[in-house]
Parts: sequence; C-alpha cells; structure tokens
Amino acid sequence: MTTDYREQTTVTCLVLVLLADPDFLYTIKSSNMNITLLPGEQKIDTWTILYQPPKGGKFNGKLLVTNQRLLYDAKFDYSAKGILEEFAFIKWGSEGFLEINKADIQAVEVEKSFLAKKCIVILKDGSRHTFNYGAMNIDKCAAAIQSK
Repeated sequence: MTTDYREQTTVTCLVLVLLADPDFLYTIKSSNMNITLLPGEQKIDTWTILYQPPKGGKFNGKLLVTNQRLLYDAKFDYSAKGILEEFAFIKWGSEGFLEINKADIQAVEVEKSFLAKKCIVILKDGSRHTFNYGAMNIDKCAAAIQSK
C-alpha cells in the first residue's frame, strides 16, 4: 500500500489553517463564487443546478443558499435566447452572479415530474425564478430556500 504524502500535507495544512482562522476553509471551498457572507449570515448548503430566469433562458451553475440570501453563480448559458434583466429585488454581478434576498421571497413552489424536479421562487414583484434539479430530489433545496 502506498501513501500519497502530498495529499496528507495538504489536508494537514488546511486543518492547521482552519484552527487559526475558521473562515479560511469556507473561503477555499467557495473561492470560485467569490462571496462574502453578511454579518449573521450562515451557509445552509450548495447545489449544482439549472436556473431559468423569468424572461427565459437556461443556465447551469452553483446555487448557494444561506439563511439570508440565494446566491447563484451561472457558469454556462444553455439557451440561445437567455436574456437576463435586473429587477428591484435582484442584482447581477459582472460575471453572471445572481443574488436574491430571502426577505423578497413571497412564495416557494415545488413541481415534480419524472425527469424534472423544480423549485420555483416567486418574488414580491411577481417574478418567477425556477431552479431545476433534473431527476434528483429537490425537497432539501426547497426547504433550505424556505428556511430563515
């Protein structure tokens, strides 16, 4: 049996840094999203999921749900007509980054079919934002979105 000492060293370094700075490990895991948590904000979970904005389009990316916000980092546009607009309650970053404050969510609906499990987030302005998890179970994601 062989041991990969490089892997052990990396893990040991992360553990040592984690003991010195508890936010460091979270920063490494989320470095591709470049997010900063707000005061009192806590991460609930993340999902790689499709997002369908109200005006059309389909995007693949990562959804990070916290106790205060939904943060979506769009990696790839699956549609030819995907047009993204800014709304009063939503702001996009310069690289396809969506932020929805949980205080602006009016309702959360779940739709399930054989190959499409969807969580539809309805905002106070009436816009509907759909997160499609494909054939996977969407219940945990919907519960995280609904939690405060």
